[in-house]
Amino acid sequence: MTSTTRHPELSCYLLPGHTATPADAIEEAKQAEALGLGKVWLSERFDVKDAGVICSAALTVTKSIKVATAATNIHTRHPMVLATMCSSLHYLSGGRFELGLARGVNIRNDLMGLKKVSNQQLVEGIDILRKLWAGEKIMGHNGTMGNLPYLSMGDWLDAKIPIHFVGFGAKSLRFAGEHFDGAHLHTFISDQGLRRAKSLIQEGEAKAGREANSVKVWSIIATSLNPSREDFLRKMVARMATYMQAPGYAEMLIDLNGWDMEVLETFRANPIVSSMPGGIDSVATLEQLEEISPLIPDEWLPAATGSAEECAKAWQNQLDNGADGIVIHGSTPEEFAPIVKAYEKMKG
Repeated sequence: MTSTTRHPELSCYLLPGHTATPADAIEEAKQAEALGLGKVWLSERFDVKDAGVICSAALTVTKSIKVATAATNIHTRHPMVLATMCSSLHYLSGGRFELGLARGVNIRNDLMGLKKVSNQQLVEGIDILRKLWAGEKIMGHNGTMGNLPYLSMGDWLDAKIPIHFVGFGAKSLRFAGEHFDGAHLHTFISDQGLRRAKSLIQEGEAKAGREANSVKVWSIIATSLNPSREDFLRKMVARMATYMQAPGYAEMLIDLNGWDMEVLETFRANPIVSSMPGGIDSVATLEQLEEISPLIPDEWLPAATGSAEECAKAWQNQLDNGADGIVIHGSTPEEFAPIVKAYEKMKG
């Protein structure tokens, strides 16, 4: 295959989930580009998944595919350091880097001694980044991003780097429509939820007086080609069950999708779930997952599963329901390559 972007609307994760072998990102990026995907995303972790390092490696070994974070945070690097990382990746790659930002996980913020990220901090942060990338100077700033007497990266810079918001709460989606270039959603969002997410983003665009549909919506779809029972339990049931464990987290997903909150209450009251000593996707046995599976309705696991043709139709369904692009989750390029072929055939 040649390294051309045939499908700018398709993307995938690099190093999905936990990894102890970050060098895998190099081959994954090359494979994704060879398949014609438009983008790969990296979810940063504070172990061996540093955003700057992994994105640099992926950009260096590719020629056309875009590389984005999904996500890093606005407050884990000094704004000058974050701006420098992004502009370096931008100029290194000829403009193929994109920045995805999330608020961060509250418990991790607490453990790291960091404050929670407010909307105001995000607004200030992305304004500072955009000004620095445009060659402007920051003078006498004192706000939620800190006391910044003087920041300057040089007046020659002109780096127009897209910034995506990574999140899915209703208020956050309106906020994304007001301030960001893109919105990177979440796994297991239903068709109804996807349409509502699009509508909420459009509300934010209108409030800010922005052009309609200027914020690109990226929908995350768990994908598993002809999964075995174990694959289904590990990749679908365990992932959703872990989301459902987290207080406040599953509630946002249920609200967006219009699901029944009583299902969540029944799930959390189950003895197996309530006695789980950690995240279900990390510690549950297959036998436990079998017992947990009936607690999760089928409609709570919208995904691309089955034959290559069935998976390709599920991808297209995301686009038909308002997504500008999809993010393939839970499979590597090698695993989902047959689905790309079926997708190409279906598109003609």
